[in-house]
Amino acid sequence: MSNSWIKSKMPEFVRDTFRDFCLAGSALEEQFETFDREGSVSFEVLDDLIGTKMNKGLLWRLKDTAHLLFRNEEGDPLSGRFLDWGMGYIFHEAFKLREDAYQNLNYAPLFSNLRGKDTALPESVIGQDFVQVVEQTEESMEREISRIRFIIARCRKLFPIYLKSHKDNALLGRLLFSQNHLVHEVFREEYEILVDTIYEDEPEMLYVLASRSLRLGGWMEKAVEATGLAFKLNPSNPRVLQEKEIVDNWTKTVKV
Repeated sequence: MSNSWIKSKMPEFVRDTFRDFCLAGSALEEQFETFDREGSVSFEVLDDLIGTKMNKGLLWRLKDTAHLLFRNEEGDPLSGRFLDWGMGYIFHEAFKLREDAYQNLNYAPLFSNLRGKDTALPESVIGQDFVQVVEQTEESMEREISRIRFIIARCRKLFPIYLKSHKDNALLGRLLFSQNHLVHEVFREEYEILVDTIYEDEPEMLYVLASRSLRLGGWMEKAVEATGLAFKLNPSNPRVLQEKEIVDNWTKTVKV
């Protein structure tokens, strides 16, 4: 994989890493909330999120893309190094959680059914030691979930700092516009901090950049929508006006 190819793909890597972090964060938190209520997570969901070396799931792809991005980033920003570690840590903790979920799914019911049977037999006494180990699986899952939640929370604080230097990335702007609900869901009360940190005193540029990317992709109706939001935020920004003129001309052409 050549350095020139990696550098040419940097805008996509930035977009993909941030998008997949949000997708993974949403999927994992759904499982964690199930654990909070029921004391279990779905092995099948975790297995799909992780995948295998030959058929990588979302978390595996996130880890690999993060390595490509953050280990080849110009200037080697400290925020990138921490995020690289964070993505890897989430993957490996989820890997352990998947194994515990498998144990909990397949062995906990077995030992639960055997509990109390033929207690006078020597092997039954020994078997009770196995039961104790199985019971500890839930405690392990709780610790793994706590660590993943902690790392995700810290990554939410790091991403705005890192993405600030990528504020001109049109693909990022398009993602923030098109997947706004997902980003809001993951960042929650920190969403405003995310946007304010990236775009500073020009939040309208999120929508200008989104419109540019959407236009290039042929999604003109969505580009019109994004430009309208930019114009509402700052109708005097020359770049907003320039983008608005382009989409307005397209709208006039369509009506004709």
